[in-house]
Amino acid sequence: MKKTVLIWLALGLAGFVLLPWHMTDDGLLDPSWITDGVAATGLFGTLAGQWWLAPAGLALVIAMILQLTVAEPVKRAKLTLSASIAGLFFMAMQGLIIVRAGPRFFEGLLTGDVIMAGQAGMGAGAGICAVALLFAATISLSQSGKGQGDAFVVSTIGLIIALVGIFVFFPVIHILVRAFEVEGGYSLTEFFPRLFSADIWGLGCLIGPRSCGVAINSLFLGVMAGLGTTILGLTFALIFTRTDFRAKKFLRILTVLPIITPPFVIGLALILLFGRAGTVTEFFADMLGWEKTRWVYGFWGVYFAQLLSFTPIAFLVLIGVVQGVSPSMEEASQTLDADRWQTFRFVSLPLMRPGLANAFLLGFIESIADFGNPLVLGSGYEVLSTEIFFAIVGSVADPAKAAILAIALLSLTMSAFIAQRLWLGKKSYATITGKADSGQNAALNPVLKGFCYAIALPWAALTLIVYSMIIFGSFVKLWGYNHSFTFDHYIRAFGVDFANWRLTGVAWDSYFTTLTISSIAAPLTAIVGLATAYLLVRQKFVGKDAFEFSTMLSFAIPGTVIGVSYIMAFNFPPIELTGTSIILIIVFVFRNMPVGVRGGIAAMSQLDKSLDEASITLGANSFTTVRRVILPLMGPAILAALTYSFVRAITSVSAVIFLVSAKHNMATAFIVGRVENGEFGLAIAYSAVLIVTMLAAILLMQLLVGTRRLRRTDRVQQAAKPA
Repeated sequence: MKKTVLIWLALGLAGFVLLPWHMTDDGLLDPSWITDGVAATGLFGTLAGQWWLAPAGLALVIAMILQLTVAEPVKRAKLTLSASIAGLFFMAMQGLIIVRAGPRFFEGLLTGDVIMAGQAGMGAGAGICAVALLFAATISLSQSGKGQGDAFVVSTIGLIIALVGIFVFFPVIHILVRAFEVEGGYSLTEFFPRLFSADIWGLGCLIGPRSCGVAINSLFLGVMAGLGTTILGLTFALIFTRTDFRAKKFLRILTVLPIITPPFVIGLALILLFGRAGTVTEFFADMLGWEKTRWVYGFWGVYFAQLLSFTPIAFLVLIGVVQGVSPSMEEASQTLDADRWQTFRFVSLPLMRPGLANAFLLGFIESIADFGNPLVLGSGYEVLSTEIFFAIVGSVADPAKAAILAIALLSLTMSAFIAQRLWLGKKSYATITGKADSGQNAALNPVLKGFCYAIALPWAALTLIVYSMIIFGSFVKLWGYNHSFTFDHYIRAFGVDFANWRLTGVAWDSYFTTLTISSIAAPLTAIVGLATAYLLVRQKFVGKDAFEFSTMLSFAIPGTVIGVSYIMAFNFPPIELTGTSIILIIVFVFRNMPVGVRGGIAAMSQLDKSLDEASITLGANSFTTVRRVILPLMGPAILAALTYSFVRAITSVSAVIFLVSAKHNMATAFIVGRVENGEFGLAIAYSAVLIVTMLAAILLMQLLVGTRRLRRTDRVQQAAKPA
């Protein structure tokens, strides 16, 4: 460990001496930063008068001297830990206090031309120094006896806490403090009456003709969506794993189609199918004389769209959980004369509780944080996410109201999180151990099988119809009015001049930018999410419950609030990221990380800890155990995290709409712009190309991740049978 600490300290010193401490306009490859006084290295900046940069370099030097001179390991670790923490503290303080316009605090104490000139945001040199000090601190902490002396575990905990603190809590705090803002300052006494007002928590719809508050509307919609998506996801997972349904591959494609669709497209398709002048509405009105209604606008339309949109999330979580139920337990149940329904009811289903709870939690949070569907189909059914949006960008902007609504939304999320923990309790759901298991999962009984078919197959057919309409709309002049066949929308969006080998389509730039950013964000999201799940399931440390909830925080807040909070937090020092591609990658990673966390927790809860213990007993450390034992059994969770994070990075609109720039424009922002201009055909054609692109990427990820092998397949068993 001493060698590892020295390597990190040397890397930090190299960053302090050789790399720009502050942000550079044109990146490290542009040599102009070398002669630019504002973006000088930490060392030269200190020598030029920026004395506040010195503590970071001194902390690195002192820690290195301690590592080389102090012989006693525990004493060396504690002293290095103190030096590293001091360095990190002073880095944070100087970054927060001294901004572009001089000192933010202590203006009377901090004087001088250099200080009053201020400083830009932190750059590559500062970032490497901070990472080096962080890992020097965490490794030293493990050397001092914390975390059972496991440097990998302690360092992972420290890294994730730091990332969540910087990229979740830091920006969210910037907008939540607005909840206490009143004219002329801040007030605690006015906060609570505004938070618990009838507009938010009113129950008028239960006792009279008045409407309920937006929080009650969101709560009811979230519970209904969570239950509906969990049931649909479970039926699809059972069909895939417990039946001999022949069209499983085609059905698998239909289950992922909704999550690879830009947000407004499903709502628009439902309007053109079931709206007052929709295709289906017109058909039933002409054939059966049914009255044309506007049922698709309001609660039922939003609920319908959310079921279409979020069922794949539940399916991706549940399919790995259903596969993980041990056949030996089901065989033992049937040996004791239980029939297939009793086996499923009393053995299989209870072992799926972690997956069911996580699927419901994700569906609930997705529903109450959903922005696109209520905006398109809400029509008077007010929910928290849309109210927050209008409070921010409405004709009369009210950031304080938006912050109060965001706190109300967070309270719903916390309540769902606590309820899930109480329902699961402290029971063990591990079914995958190190013992050989060559059995086959029990097939569904006929009634349950018929129920699954009756629920899932019509839903899949409806999904196919909706997406057929979307594809149809991309090949007509004007969807809903002029259905003349044309390729004009595709040519305008993705045209190619083959004579000069030049891309002429207006969508190419945003298309390649979106693919690049999404490809970077997806594996990072999976790594952070699954690493967090490993810590939560396999490790014990102080504050684990609070840490788990903090990982859900960014997922619970609407993307609109996340986007605005990122602008508030990262538009000025110490971290300036607005207008860059980095801020888009970061917002995708920490916005979508909870899916990897929940999927990883659900899958890892079924892996018996004896697998870890056996690996460590044989001499492997925690990192090797994770790489050689845990990860090969986490195929479905890895695929779910990669798939969801990749497609969400492509289809997300509410957060990125505030963060895109002319240089880094995303596909969804481009599509929204076309919709605002009335160019529906171009927008739908672009959406169709994105759908095909994401399908191809999902299939590629499936091939790269592979299939988790928990037991021998039917083919192997059949080959073993005597002729």
